[in-house]
Amino acid sequence: MAWMAGAVLWVLVEVPVANCSPPTSLPAGEATQPFVEERNQRYAQELERYLQHWLVEEYPLRAERAWRRDYSSVRAYLASVEPNRQRWRRVLSPPDLPVSGPLERRPHVLPGGIEGQWLSLPMGPLRAEGLLVLPAGDGPVPLIIVQHGIGSYPERPFGVLDEGNAYHRYAHELVQAGFAVLAPMNLYGIEARNRIERLCRLADTSLPGIELVRMQRLLDEVLADPRIDEERVGMWGLSLGGLATMFWMPLEPRIQAGVVCAWFNHRRNKMAIPDPRYSCFLEVTEEHAFFRGWLTEFTDSDVVSLICPRPLQVQTGKADRIAWWPQVQEEFAVARGHYEALGLAERIEMDLHDGGHEASVEAGVRFLSRWLGKAQGQRLKGEG
Repeated sequence: MAWMAGAVLWVLVEVPVANCSPPTSLPAGEATQPFVEERNQRYAQELERYLQHWLVEEYPLRAERAWRRDYSSVRAYLASVEPNRQRWRRVLSPPDLPVSGPLERRPHVLPGGIEGQWLSLPMGPLRAEGLLVLPAGDGPVPLIIVQHGIGSYPERPFGVLDEGNAYHRYAHELVQAGFAVLAPMNLYGIEARNRIERLCRLADTSLPGIELVRMQRLLDEVLADPRIDEERVGMWGLSLGGLATMFWMPLEPRIQAGVVCAWFNHRRNKMAIPDPRYSCFLEVTEEHAFFRGWLTEFTDSDVVSLICPRPLQVQTGKADRIAWWPQVQEEFAVARGHYEALGLAERIEMDLHDGGHEASVEAGVRFLSRWLGKAQGQRLKGEG
């Protein structure tokens, strides 16, 4: 039909339109401020829900993709987690801090007649400092790095001004048991650490990263002492010292066994999900405890997998408000699974006690004595 050549065919298509709300007007006068505050609060809640979901609910799938563990042998296992170890190093971003002068030693006598040495090692604009106490008798003896918490200092684990008796003089008990003790001085105080951590983020490092290097430089010096057995080194830290123990052991293979006291946790919940059963870091002013990229793939059980197969004890008090202990048990079971898969379940244990935010002295001394005895220490060193 010739007449159709110039015809126009009209087709009506129904196009869905976005769901539109009625137009709004900015309230005038005194109503303006409540309006913009409510709008901003709504956005803040959206952000919080989005990030909490990503950090917590999406973590298992993210971790499954990030970790490729091979449990066929210890050697294969260590090779399989090495990429994760390097990514963990980037989380802490320890800086290069070369030694710039000789180690200084001076006598440091504690109440009760405990005789030690205060060590001070120049590292350019910084110093690595700490307390060294050796046991009586002949060496070489094993060494324990004793790391204090955020409200403490190197002398407190020896019982100095330990009003709450959180440490129960565990450093002194280690010396009595035949261990040398190196107690590094870290920065203490929440506000002090908050302030410095802000600067660290601008410099693409972290305070735990800086303090790791300070500890390592002191360890270099101390292990050169013939009175100390360089093959039998452990670490035991409480609270933020527990953070140091768990954060540093993956990056310092000379530490052959560790005790993490009052720190190991269900990390995703602890950092991001408020709950009346425990204190949540999201709800407090301790911004020093937040590190870039931490929960991309490094919840506590995954960090422990970077310590594995070295022996590790986790100490948790049921009355400690930093955690809800059944959640800690769940996270510990996952951590233990890495050791079990290697046939080394005896190397990891949980000391779950009825106390609070405190050291479990007898359990810790027993554990370190077991694994840093002369024969065991040499065997563990050979695996690394």
